[in-house]
Amino acid sequence: MAAAQRIYAKALFEAAQDGDRVDAVDRDFGAFAEALDGSPELAAFLGNPQVETAAKIDVVGQLAEGGDDFVRNVLRLLAEKGRAGEIAQVYVEFRGFVDRAQGRVTVELTTAHELSDDEALSIVSKIEQSSGRTVEAIRTVDPSLIGGMILQAGSLRVDASVRGRLERLRRELATTR
Repeated sequence: MAAAQRIYAKALFEAAQDGDRVDAVDRDFGAFAEALDGSPELAAFLGNPQVETAAKIDVVGQLAEGGDDFVRNVLRLLAEKGRAGEIAQVYVEFRGFVDRAQGRVTVELTTAHELSDDEALSIVSKIEQSSGRTVEAIRTVDPSLIGGMILQAGSLRVDASVRGRLERLRRELATTR
């Protein structure tokens, strides 16, 4: 993520925290980001450098009407500073600050086959014990892994798949010639 996105997200998080409004800001900002994700036209409009800044400020202001003041203000500020196309990324950074403050981590757990709830719970419990955080797991299936799993939490990626092991072995054999 870009440093600017992190700076906006941190400023919003700190303001929300000081105002004891983190949950409200998270809810409203998340709803806006979700709406943006569900509307490619809106995302294209906000990301288009040929659209006048005033029009973007007006649109985000109207869409955020009735929502939290902090969210409405940061959306207008992002539009004013030419960063309306980065709203979704700012929200991702904001969620990272919220998760860290609340001792949560989101982990993407990709396996070669569908895990039972007990198997997934066992893996999540081990991650929680080792990290000391509450883990929210997003489970996906990728049969091309052949076996094993890939865990991804932010920029940390642990590839314990058969496909990953074969790829590492292939690279190792190619470099030893």
